Amino acid sequence: MILSSIVLVINIFIHNIMTSIHAQPASFQIPPKMRAAQCTDYGKDVEQILSVPQDATVDTPRLGIDKPPAAFKNEMLIKVQAVALAPGDARVMSGKTREFQGPPSFPYTPGGDVCGIVVAVPEETKKGVKCKFRVGDRVAARFMNKPLGMLGEYALCNTDVCDVVPQNVSSEDAAALVSSAVVAVLIADRIRDGDRVLIYGAGGGVGSHLCQMARLQGASYVAGVGRDYERLMEAPLYCDYAVDYTKTDPFYVKEWCDKPFDVIIDLAGGAWPALLRQRSSGHPSIVKSAKSKGRYLTITPDNPVFEIHKMRDFFKIFLFPSLGRAISSRIGLSRASMPKYSYVLALPETSEALTRTLALASENKLIACIDEQGPFPFTSDGVRRAFELQASYHTKGKVVITVSSDK
Repeated sequence: MILSSIVLVINIFIHNIMTSIHAQPASFQIPPKMRAAQCTDYGKDVEQILSVPQDATVDTPRLGIDKPPAAFKNEMLIKVQAVALAPGDARVMSGKTREFQGPPSFPYTPGGDVCGIVVAVPEETKKGVKCKFRVGDRVAARFMNKPLGMLGEYALCNTDVCDVVPQNVSSEDAAALVSSAVVAVLIADRIRDGDRVLIYGAGGGVGSHLCQMARLQGASYVAGVGRDYERLMEAPLYCDYAVDYTKTDPFYVKEWCDKPFDVIIDLAGGAWPALLRQRSSGHPSIVKSAKSKGRYLTITPDNPVFEIHKMRDFFKIFLFPSLGRAISSRIGLSRASMPKYSYVLALPETSEALTRTLALASENKLIACIDEQGPFPFTSDGVRRAFELQASYHTKGKVVITVSSDK
């Protein structure tokens, strides 16, 4: 009895020690310098303006001392594992929206959507609450304000639009999902059970995930428009039908005119003017009218490659067209011939939608789609090729760069 009691006490003592050890957050040696992509000017010639130094020559950002280049609050320091590019990354580098999205100075480190390991957390956030993340957590965070600062070995990311990555989701997949797939999840919330859905621009970062989400949401028929139409009908997108817009005008597909869609989701831009031209020609529409509960959802202006230098440019490109179309398709004469127009602002400044997205990925209900040319290596050549592909606006899923595989 005495011996067994001693053994029990020893086992409890060892268990408490091990529990205490495992409860302690991991510690990391944070170097003063790091490797990071450096962009030295605005422009399209990435060979001239973009590089990744072979040596650690860039100052590692310091939590609580350095401000994030995207000027957000509630930051923490991560060791970057993967970064996914988006149209905004190429737009910032082009200088076409420099007054609103430009970096604070040159050279700057690009990149906004990231997955990495937490290496330093604040005592509390700017809101006065304890940071919910711990050193050692593997997290994914999307860009906040503008896509800057992530494409380096270390980065300050925003804790408000961040979540822990499930173990069975890779860092590259998490980076690919954190922004574009979240948009897809939120747009899919507007799809109704039994809807016939057309996704215009189905092969890109948002579209590749929206094809999957539309089916999960209960769509009875999902069609896609994109250059690589065969890919759209294969796993994991599984469109029922797809057309290559360079060979077939999607607005005159007979089957779609005979049985119009309940909703068109325009991710590429230009579908609304095409519908107006179709209406003017007297040809049957491929989408139901607002009067018949037809809808048109978009996240982009008519031309996705836009330039904004003054607020009036913003109003002209975004506000006035969207407002006019939304009003006329709801209470105007267009209600009987055009679908109900909605411009979807899909990225909230909270992490709930990201949590949902990562859970779907963990359950294999949503498969991250990464362009077959990647993931790209974290070298000057790799990063340049990644940006060139993103700037082409013809990606097959997300453009991802692997920065580090260290755990």
